[in-house]
Amino acid sequence: MAQGMKRLGTPIAALLGVVLIALIATSWLINRDALRNAVEAQIRAVTGLELTVAGSIDISVLPASYVSFHDVGLKGGGNAGDPALHVDVLTANLRLLPLLLQRFEIADLMLLRPKIRVALEPNGESNWTPFIQTIARTMKPGADNQVSFSEIRISDGVLNYEDTASHATEKFEDIDLSLAWPSISRSFAATGQFDWRGERVDGAISFADFAAALSGDRSGLKARIVSAPLKVAFDGSVANRTSPMMEGTLTIDSPSLRNALRWTGQPSPASGGFGRFALKARANVVGASIALTNVNVELDGNVAEGVMTYANNGRQTLQATLAADALDFTPYISTFRLLASGARDWNRQLFDLNALLATDLDMRLSAAKLTVGPSKLGRTAIGANLRNGTLALSVGEAQVYGGIAKGSFNIIRSDSQADVKAQFQFTDVDLQACATELFGVNKLSGRGNISVALVASGSSPFGLASSLDGTATVTGQNGAISGFNAEQLLKRLERRPLSGGGNFRNGSTPYDKLNIAVKFSDGIATAQDVRIEGPSAKITLTGTASVPAREYDMKGVASLNATSGFELPFVVQGPWDDPLIFPDPESLIRRSPASAPLLDAVKDRKTRDAVRSVLERFTGGKPAPDAAPVPSAENGKENAKDNAKSN
Repeated sequence: MAQGMKRLGTPIAALLGVVLIALIATSWLINRDALRNAVEAQIRAVTGLELTVAGSIDISVLPASYVSFHDVGLKGGGNAGDPALHVDVLTANLRLLPLLLQRFEIADLMLLRPKIRVALEPNGESNWTPFIQTIARTMKPGADNQVSFSEIRISDGVLNYEDTASHATEKFEDIDLSLAWPSISRSFAATGQFDWRGERVDGAISFADFAAALSGDRSGLKARIVSAPLKVAFDGSVANRTSPMMEGTLTIDSPSLRNALRWTGQPSPASGGFGRFALKARANVVGASIALTNVNVELDGNVAEGVMTYANNGRQTLQATLAADALDFTPYISTFRLLASGARDWNRQLFDLNALLATDLDMRLSAAKLTVGPSKLGRTAIGANLRNGTLALSVGEAQVYGGIAKGSFNIIRSDSQADVKAQFQFTDVDLQACATELFGVNKLSGRGNISVALVASGSSPFGLASSLDGTATVTGQNGAISGFNAEQLLKRLERRPLSGGGNFRNGSTPYDKLNIAVKFSDGIATAQDVRIEGPSAKITLTGTASVPAREYDMKGVASLNATSGFELPFVVQGPWDDPLIFPDPESLIRRSPASAPLLDAVKDRKTRDAVRSVLERFTGGKPAPDAAPVPSAENGKENAKDNAKSN
């Protein structure tokens, strides 16, 4: 065995020696001009590009076989100051065995520090269109110049892109790519990395039929882009006859859609939601329009399916019809506060309305369950339309507060202000839950109907509250108003009018029927018809409530349904969430047998003079002016008349 290996090793060593001697001889005898011309011809045959060499040329046979061209440009590729392509060093590595036979064949190309400029014209063509057409001709089967090398590597490259129509510019830096240019296949693939907008991007793209793709014919396409903000993958086909067309499976994944939009230069709302995002769909791309079918999309934990269409013809437009088992809109309204944090006042922070101008939107959503902040809705159908700064929301039908809700909500951007219009009808709802969440009123319980038609204009929630106009009606049955027990109070005061109201704000007043009709004007709500009818008592209210101040200023009358017909005027004043409710003191004094004559007496001037005279005799002098009792408003008028007569 050992003898066999020795016999085999001897001719191999001899062959290697001959090859080494041949290479040494070739390095001395090679025709460098012929080598240069052959390499340039092959580059032109493979790529279709006419290159110009302004710098020196390095030729090496040993230990490596290559030709390096310095300061290389693209002939006819633009003006001298801004060419379509410039390469610091272009190195063509040569195949070894053909070199021994004085044939010069390129194994692969290496472009060091290339600078590529792509300028897109309004007609869709670019400064590279003529060169791409040339490459397409050379790639066709049967062409005179066939592919002779299979790889082009780019190191530390820079690509500048400019869209002359939109004046958009992009810059890709530190490009490291490998372009697979196989001589035995029609496919083409590029893999590598580059820097874009501060992020390192790992990308790959492959064409099943590169010649067909260059000619605009249909070709298989696979593409992948991976970066920290965003991952995108496409597997399908591409064609470009009259406009770019793509069809296949599209997959998008991002840990934060808000960050991905910011990275790609797309506008997004200032705050609220847009975290985790994932999409998988069948995509059909024609020009700048994308139609997505069989959509499965996830956003901020919400998962839905349906169809979507996106277009960017000078303005972004998104259309979608999606269905979901459960949707949570809380992230999108979490930063919008009607009330100031930790206070009873309306929020005065200005609205950010720029998002209304960014995109046109036409969306239809349906969900078996919907969560909006503290509100839990059942089966819900919502439509949203946003166009030219006008947002229109419509609720076809929603199961909410144990009943049904329908309505619409419109926002029109006017300079820095928002013009708002809302119309809603709630049928057979839980009044306590509905009134608490919508109006901040937590004293009402029962079931009933609510109808609201409001308009307002302002640059903040406080501005909207100050300009509120419209109407609101509430009808209810079989409920109660907490904070006082009208029946107990009336019965006690009927027996002892001056017994006090220490327990006046305790308990609740049940009702059989409730009717509230309110009209809003410049933020002031005026009670037009407020009636509460219970099993043993009845209450009516008049007056106003200030929406900006969130305070009541109302008067009412409570009466027993008994044969006595006892009636008690009362006053409601103070904040919405904790108002003061107290009886009219003058009416209580009048009801008291002991105090009524005194009330009548102090109204008479002669009686007051007699009382004053007795006091002077007891005190030994004249009482101080401020010691006199403070007259009521009614007494003040009588005193003024008496003083006028005496004077």
